[in-house]
Amino acid sequence: MAVVEITQVMSQSFWAGRRVFLTGHTGFKGAWLTLLLNRLGATVAGYALAPPTTPNLFDIAHVAGAGMNWNADIRDSATLTTHLGQFAPEVVFHLAAQSLVRESYSTPVETFDVNVMGTVRVLDAIRRTPSVRAVVIVTSDKCYDNRETGQAYREGDAMGGHDPYSASKGCAELVTAAYGRSFFQPSVSHASIASVRAGNVVGGGDWAKDRLLADIARGVTANEHVIIRRPDAVRPWQHVLEPLHGYLRVAENLLENGPLAWDAWNFGPDKDSEQTVEIVARLACNIWGRPDALKIQPDLNALHEATLLRLDSTKARQRLNWRPRWDFEATLKNTMEWYKNFAIGQDMRAFTLAQIDTYRAIT
Repeated sequence: MAVVEITQVMSQSFWAGRRVFLTGHTGFKGAWLTLLLNRLGATVAGYALAPPTTPNLFDIAHVAGAGMNWNADIRDSATLTTHLGQFAPEVVFHLAAQSLVRESYSTPVETFDVNVMGTVRVLDAIRRTPSVRAVVIVTSDKCYDNRETGQAYREGDAMGGHDPYSASKGCAELVTAAYGRSFFQPSVSHASIASVRAGNVVGGGDWAKDRLLADIARGVTANEHVIIRRPDAVRPWQHVLEPLHGYLRVAENLLENGPLAWDAWNFGPDKDSEQTVEIVARLACNIWGRPDALKIQPDLNALHEATLLRLDSTKARQRLNWRPRWDFEATLKNTMEWYKNFAIGQDMRAFTLAQIDTYRAIT
């Protein structure tokens, strides 16, 4: 497979003026991606339901001002197809999803409906939109059939999932591959399609339930104990800008070298970022200046979640020239600094854009 030759990280000259359509732009990753694309000069349109939490990054950082906004459901095929056709994007990033493992136990039907059939409807609308040239479908590292052997999963490994959320992401990958092979082959399609899988993502502005760093920010701000119930779980922690940079590299490759056959890409951190929840929580509390806030209280009756999950990102490193730019400590420092500045009432749009600019400046 050919690779894109771009010397500047996330080049403004490459993205300036490109029409980009995002589903799920009111969510945590979608809001960061909208601001990043706007910073690069792209013309952005977002399609999503209202922000899922209060507070939320979309409102805090005034993301609505970064592009066009449509409040609608991806399962509404007619509305989705109409807006895609009217906006006529060159690039589509699909991020809309039910994104929480624990929530999927409470709402399994909705989780499968949004994450699987929602993806079907997005892909079907795209194949009827002749302006589209590059499609990036965002799933999750949890799409793999995780046997917790310590093996780092590669893109060709089997899909699976113990819980409804993980299984729905495995299904979304199968759907994407099927559409890619059936309707987006280079010989017949106007567009190239890829799926992307990221490790555990953190960053300022994620207020979803049971998110570790958000829970810490809430706890220390309220002068309460931060209770950690799964201290030994190991996750590949990475700042949200790391996979977003990878998603842009994938889209750049599709645009520069397409049309290309469907492919999948992993984006995970370096091994030093594979840390236990307890280590992450202690360092985060120390960064805030509240090491006394942490309380370990294991939950012996917790719902099943993977204890260990690792990704092999060799393919992206070698073929897209992608690599993480913030190590473990920098990831936590930048994340907790965001929450600390929010807590004291700073201008969080300006602060978020400043973090984006700092990240982009790294070579």
